[in-house]
Amino acid sequence: MYRRATSLTKHSSSSSSLSRISSTPTASASPPETSVLNQRNPCRSFSSALRSFRVCSASTRWSHGGSWRSPASLRAQARVSTPLMERLEQKYATMASEHAYKDILISLPKPGGGEYGKYYSLTALNDPRIGRLPYCIRILLEAAIRNCDNYQVTNDDVDKIIDWENTSTKQVEIAFKPARVILQDFTGVPALLDLASMRDAMKILGGDPNKINPSIPVDLVVDHSLQVDAAGTEKARVINEELEFKRNKERFAFLKWGSSAFHNMLVVPPGSGIVHQVNLEYLGRVVFNSDGLLYPDSVVGTDSHTTMIDGLGVAGWGVGGIEAEAAMLGQPMSMVLPGVVGFKLEGKLREGVTATDLVLTVTQILRKHGVVSKFVEFYGEGMRELPLADRATIANMSPEYGATMGFFPVDHVTLEYLKLTGRSDETVAMIESYLRANKMFVDYNEPQQERAYTSYLQLDLGEIEPCISGPKRPHDRVLLKDMKADWHACLDNPVGFKGFAIPKENQKDTVNFLFEEKTPAELKHGSLVIAAITSCTNTSNPNVMIGAALVAKKAYDLGLKVKPWVKTSLAPGSGVVTKYLDRSGLQEYLDKQGFQIVGYGCTTCIGSSGNLEKSVESAIKNNDVVVASVLSGNRNFEGRVHPLTRANYLASPPLVVAYALAGTVDIDFEKEPIGTGRDGKSVYLRDIWPSNEEIAQVVQRSVLPDMFKSTYKTITEGNPLWNQLSAPSSTLYSWDPNSTYIHEPPYFKNMTATPPGPREVKGAYCLLNFGDSITTDHISPAGNIQKDSPAAKFLMEHGVSQEDFNSYGSRRGNDEVMARGAFANIRIVNKLVGGEVGPKTVHIPSGEKLTVFDAASRYKSAGEDTIILAGAEYGSGSSRDWAAKGPLLLGVKAVIAISFERIHRSNLAGMGIIPLCFKAGEDAETLGLTGHERYTVHLPTRVSDIRPGQDVTVTTDAGKSFVCTLRFDTEVELAYYDHGGILPYVIRSLSSTK
Repeated sequence: MYRRATSLTKHSSSSSSLSRISSTPTASASPPETSVLNQRNPCRSFSSALRSFRVCSASTRWSHGGSWRSPASLRAQARVSTPLMERLEQKYATMASEHAYKDILISLPKPGGGEYGKYYSLTALNDPRIGRLPYCIRILLEAAIRNCDNYQVTNDDVDKIIDWENTSTKQVEIAFKPARVILQDFTGVPALLDLASMRDAMKILGGDPNKINPSIPVDLVVDHSLQVDAAGTEKARVINEELEFKRNKERFAFLKWGSSAFHNMLVVPPGSGIVHQVNLEYLGRVVFNSDGLLYPDSVVGTDSHTTMIDGLGVAGWGVGGIEAEAAMLGQPMSMVLPGVVGFKLEGKLREGVTATDLVLTVTQILRKHGVVSKFVEFYGEGMRELPLADRATIANMSPEYGATMGFFPVDHVTLEYLKLTGRSDETVAMIESYLRANKMFVDYNEPQQERAYTSYLQLDLGEIEPCISGPKRPHDRVLLKDMKADWHACLDNPVGFKGFAIPKENQKDTVNFLFEEKTPAELKHGSLVIAAITSCTNTSNPNVMIGAALVAKKAYDLGLKVKPWVKTSLAPGSGVVTKYLDRSGLQEYLDKQGFQIVGYGCTTCIGSSGNLEKSVESAIKNNDVVVASVLSGNRNFEGRVHPLTRANYLASPPLVVAYALAGTVDIDFEKEPIGTGRDGKSVYLRDIWPSNEEIAQVVQRSVLPDMFKSTYKTITEGNPLWNQLSAPSSTLYSWDPNSTYIHEPPYFKNMTATPPGPREVKGAYCLLNFGDSITTDHISPAGNIQKDSPAAKFLMEHGVSQEDFNSYGSRRGNDEVMARGAFANIRIVNKLVGGEVGPKTVHIPSGEKLTVFDAASRYKSAGEDTIILAGAEYGSGSSRDWAAKGPLLLGVKAVIAISFERIHRSNLAGMGIIPLCFKAGEDAETLGLTGHERYTVHLPTRVSDIRPGQDVTVTTDAGKSFVCTLRFDTEVELAYYDHGGILPYVIRSLSSTK
């Protein structure tokens, strides 16, 4: 199906054969010998942060389509008062007025006369190396050139990027300043809380709180608070949205305060859609025109699936919330210049194959190839007809295949999508003109210049087969034709990612019960209890959404209906979906099959699936049935979708409907009927599956530009529930000490004026000992708060009833709840308790088995440090800063793992927790570590003596000694560690000024 080469440095996209030469694998490259911090030191970063803060008037607040001031004009409004800062400001102003690349700032003419604006021309550098750079690296290069002040961003950064072919294998550090930041409410609330707390700290220190304002556009889409309480009824949306506002009134009022208290911030109210689909259809600029300065759009977001925008040719990826806060406030992001995997696509998808089948295949290929901390750039003749919605689907799942980005350069398909989604002809013409002029546009009708890649892959789209992924991980792809056999293998296999260990004699057990106390029903292993068309991954794609609706119609016409005990739901990513489903006349048939719209937001994919009907829950619990969910999402980790669905499969929306009709995953769709029609004949999947042409015809007549224009014209106006919310208008937030939703963060308490420096980790106990693939859902769940958990106990002690617990995700504004929610996932497996499933650990000194929070509290009370042992891919899954904040509040000082997921490692570094990796071939088991030892991390006590990626010796009280790799990857991360985290790092920079 695909060809693979692990090392390559160049390709020609117009050639059918690719040359292969040897290159040094990035993973084995050693850290640079010279310190980048010598050029970009912490002190410089402190003062540079100040230059990005500004005091804004209400008139400068951004609205979509408005213009932005250039970075230079933003800095000009910064106010500092100390003599040292004034001298540095004067020096900086001189640098800014003498831009190092002013000679390549040229005009971009309009075809009919005049100009679109000015831009920094990459071609004017006359450097042949630039023409060989991947398109995604050219965006980094342009940003470095445009922001080069030899202060925050230096000539050295520019040189490193131009020389990418050589530097990308050497772990070199560069500074990057994104054009904007995007947030969703689960991660946006903690970010705003930190900013609000920083304002309080500024006031205490005698500074101006108004200096704490974003200096670049920040968009916050409220989309993660919706839960599927009601489903299968025409009133579902109204019921769910009313409950959403009832539960989240405090959070929403806080966000509404933030929308007026902070400038440069757009808050998209709840009920508007999913952040990534709104970003794709509306917020994405592709090219900025900021006061006449043209430059590529780029974005970092606090949701790992920010990468969806890469399908539009916008460089975007997920970061931790604390990194995003720094970027908002003008701090340059320090990043290792990544390698780029070139992925060549050929051919076209065949009949009956969907974009979901394609992305699950790509995910498995890239996961196997190994693309962690790399960019992936797609190219080739297969791109000519690959719809942008399909590209966005592939880009969306970048976190699942491990890449920082899955990038699709702008071409004619991109421009057509921009027109379809309501961008003006003039805007699209400007985008095309700029990208062509700056060699960032792909025209497949022209010869393609040879470009360099770190390695490459190749895939014939015509060989993709229908598939799903599961039952516990997104990259465990199963061909649809093999699904029945794979399911039975999972029942047989030992407990693991592909196993449930159900005894042979129990595999055919049937549980009979009365659904809603009146309808006879039954459950077996593999029975479906949740079928959800959900998530930005697929609801942004008209082809698969129309396909799902056609499956529903064809099934209904033949007399098939979904069993009532299967909880069905449809949560579109934007109002546009409703418009085209209504226009096509197909929403009626989704409704008839129980897929009524439950609201507009991120639901089942993040665990907001709501409760199952009581009789269904009892049947599962009382009989230990391995029931399943099928969803059109991107995450299916055990315990994420619903606590009771141990098997969870990712599938295309049409297959979600098909499985809902079948009522089980224990089916071979090729050989077994889905059901019996009203004529008494068997109905197979092939009988209800629409042709590609049938789908295309409906899409052609039903998906129209005016739908996008009308939907987004009023998106910021909110709805009656949002507009009725009252919010304070003060600059500082008035904290309510009794609130269980919004609580003042503890990060600045007892903070000293000087950095604390490296902290000794001596004789630390092991709080938890994990195996592989511990996700951020395990570390900091987003879903239901279990009634017997420490968080539940805290809420009940504060007068909150169980029905009002809401979810952990919605409680992220309260550190008291979230500390208790750390490692509270009911499916977590800790070796200290003998592999028992559940959020428990052993308190080593006493030998007692306790909840993780209670054990951590005992260690903290006794003044004892703790560490965590882990396997491979620790912290995989969603971008979640609470997965680092929670362990910090529990007293965890270091995590020793085989490997880390990129964003989580960065989050740990940002919170001052030491990330360490075992050496290749070693882990806790091979070293004979049980977790009952006490651990000492022999790290220098002066930050100047520590180097990124250096070897660190760890010893135990049992006499064992082993060497780890320190995973502070840049000098800036060492500076964060020196200060106890990024937030103290930034606030100390402010304390030196008035």
